[in-house]
Amino acid sequence: MIERSGDMMNSMTFGATGTGRSGRLKSAFAGLVALVILTPVAAAAHDTPSGFADLAEKVMPAVVNIATKQEVKAERQIPLPELPPGSPFEKFFKDFLDRNRPDDSQPRSITSLGSGFIIDAKGFIVTNNHVIDGADEVTVIMGNKDEYKATIVGHDSETDLALLKIEAKKPLPFVELGDSDKPRVGDWVMAVGNPFGIGESVSVGIVSARNRDLQAGNFDDFIQTDAAINKGNSGGPLFDMAGKVVGINTAIYSPNGSSVGVGFATPSNLAKKVIADLRQFGEIQRGWLGVRIQSLTKEIAESLSLADDSGALVTEVISDSPAAKAGVMLSDVILEFDDQKIDEMRNLPRIVLETPIGKKAVMKVWRDGKAKNLSVQVGKFEEQKVAAAEEPKAPEQPVGKNVLGMDLASLTPLLRERFEIQPGTDGVAVLDVDPNGRAAEKGIRAGDVIVEVDRQKVASPADVEARMKAANPDRKAVLFLINRNNQNVHIALPTEG
Repeated sequence: MIERSGDMMNSMTFGATGTGRSGRLKSAFAGLVALVILTPVAAAAHDTPSGFADLAEKVMPAVVNIATKQEVKAERQIPLPELPPGSPFEKFFKDFLDRNRPDDSQPRSITSLGSGFIIDAKGFIVTNNHVIDGADEVTVIMGNKDEYKATIVGHDSETDLALLKIEAKKPLPFVELGDSDKPRVGDWVMAVGNPFGIGESVSVGIVSARNRDLQAGNFDDFIQTDAAINKGNSGGPLFDMAGKVVGINTAIYSPNGSSVGVGFATPSNLAKKVIADLRQFGEIQRGWLGVRIQSLTKEIAESLSLADDSGALVTEVISDSPAAKAGVMLSDVILEFDDQKIDEMRNLPRIVLETPIGKKAVMKVWRDGKAKNLSVQVGKFEEQKVAAAEEPKAPEQPVGKNVLGMDLASLTPLLRERFEIQPGTDGVAVLDVDPNGRAAEKGIRAGDVIVEVDRQKVASPADVEARMKAANPDRKAVLFLINRNNQNVHIALPTEG
C-alpha cells in the first residue's frame, strides 16, 4: 500500500492520490510493509543537546500548514440512451438526466493537509509535490493562524518538490537551506510538521542512514531518520542543530501508516537546484545526456574486463542526443562525468541534473577493455519521441538451436506476433529456457530477444554460438544484451562448462 502523508483528508480519512513518482515507490520493501509517503529526519550535532526548546522556538514560525481543495466530478450514474449522431433528442435526454441525477453524482470537494516551510521573507514556500498535486485551491496557514491563498510557482514529480508563493503585507519569518552533506549518521535532527492535521508538532531523532534508494525515481538519495513523523508531515523541514534545513520530509516505511522510526527526507542539496529552477523558470531546467543505463554486477564487470562494478552501463543511446553526438555506444560503461566518479549507476542522473545546460563536459567511458575520454555538451531534457523502424524482412520458418540451455530461433513475423516484439528490435528470439540451466538462473526467459553477445550484434542462433566460442577464454562470463518488453538490459552468462 502506498499512501501520501500530505493527503490528510476530512474526518481523518487518508487519501492515496497518485503521482508518477509515487507509483514507483514499490520494490525497496516489496512484500514486507507499506512505504508511506511522509516525513523523514536527518543528522546534526555531535554532542547530546540538553534540550531542543531554543531551536524549536527559533524555527517553528517559518513552518506552515498547507491545506488544499480539489473538486472531484462524479461520473454520470445513468448513461445516455443510444441515439443517432446529431439527433435532436440528444440534448433533451442530457438536460433531463442532469436535472434528475442523484445527489451523490454532484461534484464533491476534497480537502487535504500537509506541511511546508518559508524560505525567504517574500513568501516563497517549499513543500512536496504530492501535497499539492491536482489541487484547485491551496491555502497556507501560519503558526499564528493567519491564512493566505497560495499560487503554485512550479512543481517537479521526479524529486517530489513544489514551490508556492503567498503575498503578505509584512516580511515573513523564514529558514535557510543548509548543507545536507554535513550531517553524519548518528547526528541529531529535528522534524517539524503537521501530523494528522492536529497542528504544528516537533519531534527529534538522529540520522539513521544516508543515500537510501527507495526505487522511487532517478534521483533517490534519501536521508533516513528515526524522528517520529506521521501523515500530514509531508513537505515539512528536517533541521540540523544549527537550525538549517537539511531535508524535506517525504516518506516513511510503516506497516500501519504511522511512524515506526523509519522516515526519509529529500536532501537539501538536491532540492536547491530544483527550487532555484522553479523560482526562476517555473519548471526544471534538467540536464540531458540521452542514454538509458543500468547497474553493473560483478559478472558483468568481469565480462567487460573491469576491475570492479562501479559505473553506469549504457543499454540504449537515443538518436541525435548529446550522448550520440559525443560518440557514446551501446554497452559503454560511463566511469566519470565532469571529473566526478560514478560509484553507482544512480549517481549519474543526479550529476547530470546539476550540470548547467550547454556545458561541455568530459566523460570517461570503458570500451573494448580500455578507458576513453569523450567530450559531451549537456542538453536540456524534453520528452523524446522515438520513431518505430520498419519491420525487417526475416525468413518465415525459424531455425531452432539450443545454446546454453536456451532454445533459440531467428526472428520471424510469427515470433514477433507471438512474443509481442516491437518493430525495430532485431536479434535472436528465446523460445524456451531450461529451468535448471545457467540462463534461467541469470533471469533470461522465453520471449527475450538476444540483441548482442560480447558487444557484437547477432541475427541467428549460430551467431550466438559463434560469439560464445570466440569470447576471451580468460573471462568467466560473456556479456549478453537482452531486449525485454522493448527495454534493453545487460546480463552476464558464465562460460564455464
